[in-house]
Amino acid sequence: MSAPDRPDWSETGFPHIWLPYAQMKTAPPPAAAVRTEGAHIHLADGRVLVDGVSSWWTACHGYNHPHIRAAITRQLECMPHVMLGGLVHEPALTLARRLSDLLPGDLGHVFFSESGSVSVEIALKMALQFWINQGVRGRSEFVAFDYAYHGDTIGAMSVCDPEEGMHALFAGVLPAQQIVPLPVDDAGFEAFEGVLRAGRDRIAAVILEPLVQAAGGMKFHSADVLRRIAEACRAHDILLILDEIATGFGRTGSLFACEQAGICPDIVTLSKALTGGTLPLAATVAGDRVYDGFLADDFGHALMHGPTFTGNPLGCAAANASLDLFESEPRLAQVAAIEVQLLSELAPCRGLARVADVRCKGAIGVVQLDRVPDLDGLRRRFLEAGVWVRPFGDVIYLMPPFVIAPDDLSTLTAAVCTVVSEWSAGA
Repeated sequence: MSAPDRPDWSETGFPHIWLPYAQMKTAPPPAAAVRTEGAHIHLADGRVLVDGVSSWWTACHGYNHPHIRAAITRQLECMPHVMLGGLVHEPALTLARRLSDLLPGDLGHVFFSESGSVSVEIALKMALQFWINQGVRGRSEFVAFDYAYHGDTIGAMSVCDPEEGMHALFAGVLPAQQIVPLPVDDAGFEAFEGVLRAGRDRIAAVILEPLVQAAGGMKFHSADVLRRIAEACRAHDILLILDEIATGFGRTGSLFACEQAGICPDIVTLSKALTGGTLPLAATVAGDRVYDGFLADDFGHALMHGPTFTGNPLGCAAANASLDLFESEPRLAQVAAIEVQLLSELAPCRGLARVADVRCKGAIGVVQLDRVPDLDGLRRRFLEAGVWVRPFGDVIYLMPPFVIAPDDLSTLTAAVCTVVSEWSAGA
């Protein structure tokens, strides 16, 4: 965007903001958004973009859905916030009950926070203290997997891939965890079980993004792999934490990814699409065994954690409205249709010289390149094509709103095929 096209507030404010995942010395000026609607982002210069990434995978119902907007407005008028320490309110209790009813098994104890990274921190803390409360000392390590990404806070970074991920800079100063290959065959599972067997007196939990390791490279694995990992954790009495921050709420084709494997973890983390992309909210949900491990006459066994905005009424009202839409509108059918269209319309990329793989799962389409491209250059080309697509690493991916119209989705897939073809020919 040239300077004359940038509004005054962008010109005067940009020098004072520190943007995420950006080298502020060299980052190009970002596009200025002024309005969102459905699957579209309206820019200050008058352009309208088709959103291919749902604002970091949150806007599952599209932007400004009237049902969610009305619920937030009603809540804003009566009680935007009240602390959850010593008080409760209807939106939080209703949401906790509804999530418990929707999640598999005995996942029925909901701890709210404001972001996905914090929900992971809470899950790790729950797992550590669960063993401490049992009088078991020394179980302070976690097992995570190559290409894992669980957030940007210190504990969450420690269970991310230290080599392939975005936190390699912190290797050596983060808490030491065991990062192992994701087992995908019998030999891999034999090695994985060996890790669990050797470390069962040290390992508090295994943490995994089920079916799709998203920010670590959009790596997919099967429901059978997920099921076998859960079985191995049970066999060795090690807690299983599933990070459904990216996969939860329909993205992989079922409401929660773990449903496809027929398993129930000990702890699950939720965020991103929880409020339909409207307000920051996250949840860490524990099963009976973990929750019961904190119940005691001794107050010292309590979970001493309390984000200031935990259970914020506005966020909970938005999340309840989002769950209403999963009940009243055909979201999972829309995801299934998106998967079929992505498979068909991204297929031409398979024959391109510099494309390593094309894969789709639910409302996720991925074109993996054979090298890391000029990301700023590709992002600029997508903007010129009228779409909002943000490749990272060696992957170009689509995770559109579930309500996207087929012609808008075709605009996205056509842009991907065109831009990848241009890059492949010139690489």
